[in-house]
Amino acid sequence: MNKIRKTSNGTPARFRLDSANGKIAGVCGGIANYFKIDPLIVRLIFAIGAIVGFGSFILFYLVIWLLAN
Repeated sequence: MNKIRKTSNGTPARFRLDSANGKIAGVCGGIANYFKIDPLIVRLIFAIGAIVGFGSFILFYLVIWLLAN
């Protein structure tokens, strides 16, 4: 029943910004690392969401960036 993601040493996984794979602030790279997917997929989702959602994904990006620091 407990679906908390664990790291290899047994501690719960935490979201972190990934400046090594990040283009601007590392938000998309951090999300990709957390969910273990390609960062390009996350960047495409944010780009499409920013265009279709009239910029709302830009606000989400900024909020995640500020909260993750």
